[in-house]
Amino acid sequence: MQNPTWSVCSTPPKKSTLMNRRRFLLCSLGTTLALPGLPSLMAKSVGRDSAIQVAKGAGVGARRFVAIGNLLGFQVKQLFPTKAGPDYEQTTLLEPLWENRSHMTVYRGFDHGVKGGHFAVHSFLSGVLNSEAQNRPDGNVTIDQFLADEVGFETRFPSLTVGSEGGIHGGCQIAWTKSGVRVPPVTGPAQLFEKLFVSESKERQGRRVQENEVQASILDSVREEANRLSKQVNREDKDKLEEYLTSVRDVEKRLELRKRWASHPKPEAPFEKPANRNAAEDLPLLYEMIALALQTDSTRIATLEIGGDFLPQNLGIDKAHHGLSHHGNDPEAIAHLITLEKYQMQHFAKFITRLSQMNDGERTLLDSTAVLFGSGMGDANTHKNSDLPIIVAGGGYKHGEFREVPSEGINKVPLCNLFVDIAQRMGVETNSFGSSTGRFA
Repeated sequence: MQNPTWSVCSTPPKKSTLMNRRRFLLCSLGTTLALPGLPSLMAKSVGRDSAIQVAKGAGVGARRFVAIGNLLGFQVKQLFPTKAGPDYEQTTLLEPLWENRSHMTVYRGFDHGVKGGHFAVHSFLSGVLNSEAQNRPDGNVTIDQFLADEVGFETRFPSLTVGSEGGIHGGCQIAWTKSGVRVPPVTGPAQLFEKLFVSESKERQGRRVQENEVQASILDSVREEANRLSKQVNREDKDKLEEYLTSVRDVEKRLELRKRWASHPKPEAPFEKPANRNAAEDLPLLYEMIALALQTDSTRIATLEIGGDFLPQNLGIDKAHHGLSHHGNDPEAIAHLITLEKYQMQHFAKFITRLSQMNDGERTLLDSTAVLFGSGMGDANTHKNSDLPIIVAGGGYKHGEFREVPSEGINKVPLCNLFVDIAQRMGVETNSFGSSTGRFA
């Protein structure tokens, strides 16, 4: 007989009934924890034991990371210079960024060695295709979520993922967890404003406290049951249990985080709640609120995907963006694409300037924040995922150059090597990430 389930959103059963449950729905945390089926032993009871990681406090001058991704790439012939080094020439797409060139580095030659065209752009921050991630210890986790797992619990939000739920992929693809789950995005400035600045009512806060207590009790029971079972099952099932316990630990961290911040007021809103308009008009406001999230230490890790709802019509171009990306070298289509891409570059430049004007102790917020800008698409016209457009700004790096890295042969440098360096600069002790072969500096 299949074991019944119960939800923490309703009244919990008595302890004697709880002892026979295998499935727990933590609905207010947005998480389902199901004890895996174990061929060598059926779960029969749960008990109490909880080991919740205590997070460190926040501080001025902490390292931060932001990644901005474009689903359809850029016109690389109008982006990459021809001369490497500090004296590289201004190109059409670099023109909006020219005043910021001392704060940034343009890279050519990076990619992940994957194929799949539009359906491989989700590997931009992971280096790993979701379809090939099942047997990897960290799956196709993206660098933002990898960092959030390590240092994100020092802030109210371990990370922020901003994007759309529309377009050819059916939703934002930029951020993925270790378990291969797409991170759903905050979809507009109105929603992002509420997340950052609007506190819950006293009544809702009271209900949260009760929910937290029930959920903590459930997690205690789940952990002890899984630990007890681990002493009685075979090696194969131990691996399943360890995967399960990893999920439990992730939920524990989120619960502890929510409990810790429940009584802390959110920062005061610097302006009235905005209305959602469209992805093109909303882009500067999204950048501004990401900057404010970093400045207020609401988070130290953020991603922004410029995706399927970035419509040319909102910039006066009566064409489909995906159709334009397959331009077939048509001059008119390329001209439209350059208009769209320069618009994105202009607002990325304003974001860099904004961070450079915000103080973070004795340095600027840009000095503290590594900003990665680019795409998992190298050439949408030919569906290439190689030779990716990559720009890095801030983060304490020495900037002001156009750098070409080996893109072929035994000296090829995967983009994930750069992610290893970013992680180490964030204080994360790791020598590998995704498809890396070492650390790039």
